[in-house]
Amino acid sequence: MNEFRLQGKDPATKARAGEITTAHGVIRTPIFMPVGTAAAMKGIFHRDVKEEARAQIILANTYHLYLRPGMEILERAGGVHRFSTWEGPMLTDSGGFQVFSLAACRKLKEEGCHFRSHIDGSKHLFTPESVIDTERTIGADIMMAFDECPPGDAPREYAAKSLALTERWLDRCFDRYRQTAPKYSHYQSLFPIVQGCTYPDLRARAAENVLQYDADGYAIGGLAVGEPTEVMYEMIEVVNAILPEDRPRYLMGVGTPANILEGIERGVDMFDCVMPTRNGRNGQLFTWEGTINIRNKKWENDFSPIDPEGTAFVDTLYSKAYLHHLTVCQEMLAAQIASLHNIAFYLRLVGEARRRILAGDFKVWKDRAVAKLSRRL
Repeated sequence: MNEFRLQGKDPATKARAGEITTAHGVIRTPIFMPVGTAAAMKGIFHRDVKEEARAQIILANTYHLYLRPGMEILERAGGVHRFSTWEGPMLTDSGGFQVFSLAACRKLKEEGCHFRSHIDGSKHLFTPESVIDTERTIGADIMMAFDECPPGDAPREYAAKSLALTERWLDRCFDRYRQTAPKYSHYQSLFPIVQGCTYPDLRARAAENVLQYDADGYAIGGLAVGEPTEVMYEMIEVVNAILPEDRPRYLMGVGTPANILEGIERGVDMFDCVMPTRNGRNGQLFTWEGTINIRNKKWENDFSPIDPEGTAFVDTLYSKAYLHHLTVCQEMLAAQIASLHNIAFYLRLVGEARRRILAGDFKVWKDRAVAKLSRRL
């Protein structure tokens, strides 16, 4: 199995440091997972994601890989690791969030979700069983159970109905998981996803329910989908008070640097988000001193490095003025530079958080960091 070892706790918060051992390498937590929707980070070589950003695990998307290139090609390639040449650990989400985002062209039923492809409009069906089969074929080290992700402002009646469906689907996911074996000779974990929208009692019920599966880890889904930030933090606290301490906890799709530090303070171990690359492609850079919009004219004559404290080669090789120029000209290189910088920054952020947890001064450092990270430069 993929094993989690707790290595230290912050004395003033719920923050933890640990290690997850997988067949493709060790993941030191807390950790951020760059999102490679189609088994690639847009515009960035895997080499640079590993060596410059120092990523330990990346995420790929079941929905997108199912549509393209398709399971036949992935199986013939020997799974996603060989197909993409990423040699480290990998996680696949189940496609539940993508189904949520396709509200206009999908229908939820007890059997699963009928939807139309965003590519060509073709009809498809995801069931808990078919999603597990798909994730087995993809071959990631960690798989997610199929769920429904309700909107952050969902009425209680809808949220309760959605959670009940997710829990029935979860039972079917684990049945299929136990009936099948990995295809590529390495172990695969299955994480259940705790839903429940913004209702504490539903979240608590969902967290209690997933304990029956004695899973290798647990995910918290359905947050950062429109609810107020403070409500998100409250839901994390409710769930983490119930989830076991000896298993990793994964907060899905979150978020800003400040969100990540707040999540770590509340006991979250794993994060993913498209924000570093998506925002980077739009000229937004994350730094220890705050957020930079490199499109702004104020950077036109700033010949200082993009980030003097950065660890990626782009941080000190290129100037803000040059990156401003590339961004305004819509050069592809601008998106590449900004995306690599941002991913490297996110990995530095969680790496420093880990160091502070083990040193015992996470709380003081985190409060100062959040105040700076939230500034607009």
